[in-house]
Amino acid sequence: MAPEELYTDVLHFFEDIQKYYGSKTEIIEGICTSSGDFSADFSTWNLFEFDLIRSAYRRTGDRFMIEGEGMYYEISATSIVSFLQPGRNKFEFIEQLSENVYRITKLRFHYKY
Repeated sequence: MAPEELYTDVLHFFEDIQKYYGSKTEIIEGICTSSGDFSADFSTWNLFEFDLIRSAYRRTGDRFMIEGEGMYYEISATSIVSFLQPGRNKFEFIEQLSENVYRITKLRFHYKY
């Protein structure tokens, strides 16, 4: 995916995220230390569940933010190397945090429509 297309797709996602406000939101986060290999041998996984309350863009640090009750999660806009929509109401971001450290953020919205 070309950088301009990636930028446009991510921007459209965050412009439309308001439709998911109030939806149960599931985040599966994986951090790997082997050039984007998210296998169990090289990754650490976390799971978060909350109802989405709001989202925003934090200019200081270039971060996309999503928030729920007692939950706050950020994605670095400048570190995104991949953005996919693998299914209905499912999205995946991959950030490259350093030369060999990657984070995948899988978002799933339990959307009623």
